Amino acid sequence: MTAFTLDEWFVVLLARTIRPRETVFHGFGSPCAQVAMHVARRTHARDSTLIEGATYAVNPEPAFIPPTGNDAALKRGAAYSMRFEEFFDAAIRGDVDRMFLSGGQIDRYGNTNVTGIPVDGGGYRLKLGGGGGGCNLAATIPFLSLWNSRHRSGRALVEACDFITDMGHRTPAGTRAELGYTGGGPQSLVTELGVLDFPDGHARLIQRFPDVTVEEIRAATAFELPVAGDLRVVAPPSAAELAAVRSVDPLGVRRSEFAPSELKRTFEHEPGADCAC
Repeated sequence: MTAFTLDEWFVVLLARTIRPRETVFHGFGSPCAQVAMHVARRTHARDSTLIEGATYAVNPEPAFIPPTGNDAALKRGAAYSMRFEEFFDAAIRGDVDRMFLSGGQIDRYGNTNVTGIPVDGGGYRLKLGGGGGGCNLAATIPFLSLWNSRHRSGRALVEACDFITDMGHRTPAGTRAELGYTGGGPQSLVTELGVLDFPDGHARLIQRFPDVTVEEIRAATAFELPVAGDLRVVAPPSAAELAAVRSVDPLGVRRSEFAPSELKRTFEHEPGADCAC
């Protein structure tokens, strides 16, 4: 039997959202997505193209993921380092297939808030990191993979975002089609409780972790959450996936995104089978 932790399983699930031959990108301050992209390139999507979020390095081969996303180590072995404007030009041309997005708040349509939590009368009681160019990129990139590691708090998956930084499938102003945005919107949302998809532009629970019930997931979700008729327990990581996580992130940078109580969750299984990507 092989033991593994929730944070390892989480980044494996994020990695599985990447398809072979895709060009993928993550933004600033995104350790889980960053690790996931490197895991995908070492397992099922070896022919994918990875663009680092702060350095814009193309297909680097870092010895390990450093604590900051702006470390020069993330350029090691890169085929090329794009200029800022080069990357945005490529994204609007459709040359970037997938982007990873998170948010302090995510609503039922996959809109994300990384701007701030306001107070009555103006201003913010909590200022978040900001979206950078995410709002532009999310409008045109075909596939979005969302993640949030604080679902259980009850404050992450909300009825409506206090501020929409990056568009999901629909905002109060209209749908993507109505607003003229060409990107496809979110396809999946991975949280520490389960996996959601967006079959009709609305979040739906399709997989849960084995130590979490549907009732717990619904209780932590502020909007009405449909459940797939074929709801499954999340497929465990393979030996190759676990080895990739541990090789690329020996410092455990991914763990910084989780509450201490979540890091205590451990699991066991026979990992001999190939990954269920």
